[in-house]
Amino acid sequence: MTKGNIVHVVGTGTIGEPLIGLLASLKKELYIDEVTFSKRTPLLTDRPKVRDLIKRGAKLCVPKEKFSEFKKIDLDPDYENEEALSRATIVIDCTPAGLENKKKYYERLDEVKCFVAQGSEFGFGKMYAFGINDEALTNNDKYIQIVSCNTHNIAVIIKTLAINGEISNLSEGRFLCLRRANDISQSSGYVPSPKVENHGDKSFGTHHARDAYWLYKTIGLELDLFSSSIKLNTQYMHSIWFNLHLNNKIDEEEVKERFRLNPRVAVTHNQLASEVFSFGRDHGYYGRILNQTVVVLPTIVVRNTAEVIGFCFTPQDGNSLLSSMAVIEHALCPDSWNENMGKLDQFLFDEV
Repeated sequence: MTKGNIVHVVGTGTIGEPLIGLLASLKKELYIDEVTFSKRTPLLTDRPKVRDLIKRGAKLCVPKEKFSEFKKIDLDPDYENEEALSRATIVIDCTPAGLENKKKYYERLDEVKCFVAQGSEFGFGKMYAFGINDEALTNNDKYIQIVSCNTHNIAVIIKTLAINGEISNLSEGRFLCLRRANDISQSSGYVPSPKVENHGDKSFGTHHARDAYWLYKTIGLELDLFSSSIKLNTQYMHSIWFNLHLNNKIDEEEVKERFRLNPRVAVTHNQLASEVFSFGRDHGYYGRILNQTVVVLPTIVVRNTAEVIGFCFTPQDGNSLLSSMAVIEHALCPDSWNENMGKLDQFLFDEV
């Protein structure tokens, strides 16, 4: 039996850990009664962060057969994992196994109102990004996929420059995702040199454009998008080069002004990713600003009156955190969720 509004987070990685902390810190303001989180493996190296999450008010949940192992490292679980799932109002899966968990656990948990997976789990459910396709959310959505951080970035660039209500002014959009090798919190996956990625989808290139296409399709728009991707030997930030061909004329000042006016877009004159990363580390939440993109204003160029070219940085999963919070609030408070999201404005910046 669900008791109050309970949000359960599966995973304590690069998205899971800051999401748990954010939920626990703001649960009163966001009408959340309890925050629980799953941890499968008892690791001494993870003990400090687990203790900090518990200190913030989140409750630890582990597999039943591992209770004694967690207690041996001085971590006392509150619930067994499957019990925690059955108690939850909303489950946010922040692991790379969302689709697997859906088939194994989620599809038989009828009492849970909504399940949410993150960007890599294509096919999990309705695609969503806060401020992009809000009108696509309904009270009956059982499974939702938060799109990846780079897909958020692509989507908001398009939204800002080429979408006017239900009308698209985009002729075509081309994107090059220059991806960091791994997060600074990750000890594996680093690359010694730039590594190009295959165009696995002949229509869209990489999953970034494909996902942006399906994201916009939820609101009836079908866009001509293509993306390429290269992984760089850096841990700072993802960057994106964009090239939008519009159906209407536009000049550079209007482009810059549109970016400045979008509350989920930050602008910068810094052309070094390290400077933007450092700002997020010093002023964001868990080192993250929650903006969907940071547009580098000096790189903006308009060619032939309607072709917009530029660079932007992708905040370190912050946009995925923001959209995850939006889904939670929409499910818990359908009549006031947008107003509640204002509690997160402190982590959104106009300028970096």
